[in-house]
This record gives sequence, structure tokens and C-alpha cells, in this order.
Amino acid sequence: MDVQIPSAISIGLRIRDVQVITAQEDGAARLADPDLLTRATALRMLLYTHDDDFLKEAHSRIANNEPFCGVIFSQHLNSPTGRCIDDLEIIAKTLETTDLIGRVEFIPF
Repeated sequence: MDVQIPSAISIGLRIRDVQVITAQEDGAARLADPDLLTRATALRMLLYTHDDDFLKEAHSRIANNEPFCGVIFSQHLNSPTGRCIDDLEIIAKTLETTDLIGRVEFIPF
């Protein structure tokens, strides 16, 4: 989870048995966006964010054929907490991380 993601989303996912690590828990809260995406990739985890700077970073990596584990993006104002939890749970329980390598997925679906 990117730094600005509300803790209620992480808590809701954990209640549903979805593995989550926040940037804060990982000690990565102060990393620049490119470094945070690199860290998520090293952990083999998708990165969920509301920060559209990650869209630019992912596009740059795609254009330069640089691998990354995947970004899941939603606009904060258009993404109610319960809907985010539902959508992220579906992703976590139906897809493998490898299914989203080098991709950006937008929620809500």
C-alpha cells in the first residue's frame, strides 16, 4: 500500500485474509515513488495507490521495458473504502501477482 492509502482499506483486507503490507510498516514511507515501486517489485507485491505519479512511473517503465510487479490505481475521490476493499479482494483472490507484471489496473472495475 502506498503511503496515502487509508488504514481502513488495509484493515478491511486483512480481515478478509488478504496479505497486505503498507509502506509505513515496511519502513519505506519516505521513499520516492520510483523507489517505492522498486521496493514493491523486490517484495513481489502489487502496489495500490491513489497517486497518479505512479501512472507516469509505470508508463515510463513499460516504455523502457523495465519490469515492475504491477500497479493498482484508483482515484481517491471516486473510490469509497468498501468498494476498494471489495475490488482489491477480488484481485488478490483471483489473480496471481505474476498476472499483473508490468501492468496498471484501474479500480473500481
